[in-house]
Amino acid sequence: MSIPIACRGWLTAFLVAAPLAAQSIPVVEKTLSNGMRLVMVERHDQPTISLGWMARVGSADERPGITGMAHLFEHMMFKGTRTIGTKDAKRDAELNDLQDKVQTQIRQEMSILRERQRRGEVADMMDPKARTPRLQQLLKDFDGLVQEQRGLVVKDEMDRIYTQAGGTGLNASTSQDRTFYIVGLPSNKLELWMWMESDRLANPVFREFYSERDVILEERRQTLESRPGGVVGEAFNAMTWAANTYHWEVIGWPSDIAQVTREQAATFFATYYAPNNLTAVLVGDFDPAKAEALAERYFGRIPANTKGVPEIITLEPAQPAEQRMIAEVETTPSFQVEYKTVSAVHKDAPALQALAGILGGSSAFMGRPGGGGGRGPSGRLNKALVLDQKVATSASASFRGQKLGGTFSLRATPAQGKTPADMEALLQTELDRVAKDGVTEAELERYKKATQVGLWNRLETNSGIRETLSSFLAVGSVQDFEGAQARFQALTRDDIQRVAKAYFPRSGKNVLITQRAAAPKAAEGPMDPDLAALPEPVRARIKAQLDTMMKLDAVALKEQLTALEGRLSAMPPQARPTVEYLMKKGRERLQKLEAK
Repeated sequence: MSIPIACRGWLTAFLVAAPLAAQSIPVVEKTLSNGMRLVMVERHDQPTISLGWMARVGSADERPGITGMAHLFEHMMFKGTRTIGTKDAKRDAELNDLQDKVQTQIRQEMSILRERQRRGEVADMMDPKARTPRLQQLLKDFDGLVQEQRGLVVKDEMDRIYTQAGGTGLNASTSQDRTFYIVGLPSNKLELWMWMESDRLANPVFREFYSERDVILEERRQTLESRPGGVVGEAFNAMTWAANTYHWEVIGWPSDIAQVTREQAATFFATYYAPNNLTAVLVGDFDPAKAEALAERYFGRIPANTKGVPEIITLEPAQPAEQRMIAEVETTPSFQVEYKTVSAVHKDAPALQALAGILGGSSAFMGRPGGGGGRGPSGRLNKALVLDQKVATSASASFRGQKLGGTFSLRATPAQGKTPADMEALLQTELDRVAKDGVTEAELERYKKATQVGLWNRLETNSGIRETLSSFLAVGSVQDFEGAQARFQALTRDDIQRVAKAYFPRSGKNVLITQRAAAPKAAEGPMDPDLAALPEPVRARIKAQLDTMMKLDAVALKEQLTALEGRLSAMPPQARPTVEYLMKKGRERLQKLEAK
C-alpha cells in the first residue's frame, strides 16, 4: 500500500494509537534438509518478488592475512559458474589452474622481498623498482594468462539473463557481519532464481580471481585512500577496537588483498558459503509451500558443512584509558569522540539508539537494528551548539549496534574562530546534562513517533521488508525483528538516563581531532587543462593518485589501467570523467615507457 505524502503528517499522530508493528508482517520460517533457512513474507499487492540470500559472514569473520576476503566474494560470486560466464568451460578451468601455479611462484618471490624489507635491504617490497628480474618475468607470464582468459569471458551474463527475465536491482553488499545478494523478479520467475542462485553456490568458478584482487585494490584507492580523511578514519577505527575483529575495514588491508590465494578463497567458501550458514529472504507474490518445495529441489542438493562455522570467541576487553588521535587532513576541521557500547540485540541497544536520536535530532530509521541518531534541527546538540551558542556549524550523535558490539559517537564541526578541541567540552556538557537531568517526555514521545513512521515507510515495499528483515537476521533473529517496535515503545525516560550514566566513562573515550592540513605550495606553470575541467573538490585527490601512477613501471601500470577499465562501466556517469582522465594520462605514460 502506498501512502500519499499529504497524509504522512496525519500518520505521525495516528500511529501512536494504531502503529504498524513488525508483528503484522506475516513471516514464515523454514529450514531445508541441509540446514539452509528460508524466511518468507507472502504479499500479493503486485506480481513481483524481492529476493535475496545472505551468507552470515562478513569482515568480522576474517583474520589477519585474509582481511577483505568477505568483500572479495561479493565480487567473485558475479563471475559466473561452470555454465554461466564463459565461452569455453574446459579451457577456462585450465587457465585457472595455470594462474594458480604462476601465482605460487610469484608468492615465493614476494616472500624473498618481504624478508629483504624486514632486513632493511629494500624500503618497500610493493615498489615495482624492488622487483627481481624473475618476478618481472612471472608477472608478464601471468598477464598473458589473464588476457587469454578474458577472451573467453562472457561479461555480465548473469545480469543479462535476469534482465531478459524482467529482473531489476541485481546487486550485493558486504558488511562486518553479513554478505547479501539481491534481485527483484516477476512472480513467475521464482524457479529461475532458485536455479541461478543455487548454481552459483553449487558450481562456483572463481575465474579472474587474481586480476580481481587488482580491481579491489583500485576500489580501495578510489573509495578510501584517495578520499580526504579516509585512511585517518581507518586508523581511528583500528585504534578504537583493540581485540574485536571490527578492527579492520570491510575492504581489508592492502597487503592482504594483494596476496590472498584462490586456495584460501576455496577454504573460506567451503566454510561460510555452505547452506547451513545461509538464509534466503523472499518477499512478495508467491506461495510459501511451493517456494519451500522449489528451494529443497534446488538449494537442498548442496551438501552442508558438517564442521559448522567457527564461533568468534574473542571479546573486546574493557578499555583502560582514553585514546586520542590528531590528524592533519585536507578537509573541514572536526571533532569526534567514540565510545564502545553494546551489540544490536542487547537489552540496552534501544535506549542508546533513542539517546542518539534525541541528541542528534534524527530517528532510528528502523531499517537496521542498532542504528540511530544523526543530525537534525530538533536535536539537542544542534540547538545548543549551532543555533544558541553558534560555536559549531553542525553537531550530531549516532549509535551503531552490530553483531559483536557497538559504538556511540558524538561529532561537531567548529564555526569560524573555533577549533575542533573547543568542541569536546561542549559535547560532553550535553551528554552530562542527560545523565544528570534525563530527557523530557516530549522528546521521548517525538522520538517514538518518528521511529513508528520510519518503520511504516520502510515496510511499505517488498524490497524494504527484505532489507529490514535481512538486517535483523544478520545480527539476530526473526523474533528480534518482530519485537523491535514493542521494545522502542516500552522505553522510559529512566532507561535513557540510565544508559547515559552507564556507558560513557572517561577511560572509554576514543577521540579524533581532525585539523586542516597546511595548503601545499602552488605548482609551477599552468594547470593541466584536462585536470582543470574536473570539479575543484576532486582535483587534489586525482592529482595525488596520478602522481602515484606515474611512478609505476610498464607492467604495474598496465595492471592498474586494466583495473580502471574494468570498473568504468559500473560507475555512475558523474564519476566517470575522473577515471577517464586517469586512464588517458596512464595510457600516455605507458606509450612512453613501451617506446623506450
